[in-house]
Amino acid sequence: MEKVKLKLLYSDIKPELDMIEKELEQAVDSESPLLNDASLHLLQAGGKRIRPVFVLLAGKFGNYNIDVMKRVAVPLELIHMASLVHDDVIDDSELRRGKPTVKAEWNNSVAMYTGDFILARALEYITEIEDPKLHQILSKTMIEVCRGEIIQIEDKYKLDQNLRDYLRRIKRKTALLISSSCELGALVSGADLKTAAHLRRFGYFIGMSFQIIDDILDFTSSDEELGKPAGSDFMQGNMTLPVLCARKDQAIYELLKNNLQKDMTDEERLTIVKTIRNSSAIEEAKKISEKYLEKALEELSYLPKSSASKTMRKIAFFIGKRKF
Repeated sequence: MEKVKLKLLYSDIKPELDMIEKELEQAVDSESPLLNDASLHLLQAGGKRIRPVFVLLAGKFGNYNIDVMKRVAVPLELIHMASLVHDDVIDDSELRRGKPTVKAEWNNSVAMYTGDFILARALEYITEIEDPKLHQILSKTMIEVCRGEIIQIEDKYKLDQNLRDYLRRIKRKTALLISSSCELGALVSGADLKTAAHLRRFGYFIGMSFQIIDDILDFTSSDEELGKPAGSDFMQGNMTLPVLCARKDQAIYELLKNNLQKDMTDEERLTIVKTIRNSSAIEEAKKISEKYLEKALEELSYLPKSSASKTMRKIAFFIGKRKF
């Protein structure tokens, strides 16, 4: 239901998004039946397509041409997809959006090569854009995404890490790719540099808010709503904002510490989920997310009033308040 509501917010660009979806299917097509099956399995698992949406909306601030816009929208979503496949291997995840992951459906080797293949397709796709500045932005983004993945591995099970560690991690894990989607969408459409800069910052701030809400939902939603076990982040050793806020309570800190790096029973997992859900940590994390949301909306206020900026504002509000 929530995903349907989100899609209604950008229904005016639905024909273009349908085109992007077909392009994505073509992009992951290969001569290998195994690669085809694994890539389509991931693609058809769904997704909010936030990155292509922001590419297209940012393009509305310049000379919008869907044939040009898709050359940026498709590779950005492919990069995101590739990172998800690799993430699932690193985190040993069995489910994503309620469906078996590529590594669960096949194995780790197939998942890693599928991710590599999708990433290579993204690079091949964007070569049709001749502007070297766009390639530089995308390359730097990809480097930072990889750095973020390594940092996440280094930070696993570190209950005593500080808030800066977490924010640095989600910046690279999520915010930068959304930020680049906004900036590249603006630049490829010929929007001026000032507009592109505001859109870049909007994307960064909304990306930070988006990930924090994602981390909150890992504790406040049910297994069914998440399509995976609630509390999965903690089980996999990823210390998210709700955990960092909740650990200030000594009793909760001891509970978390005693369950690190162990095979928890469902009962133990749900006890941790319920404890954090009922603590002040959730509201504290929401306030930090709202600060990023406010900064994102401020960036939009500097842009010309248009249907695109109005839609971006609606999506921003939705992301900040979403329940899935």
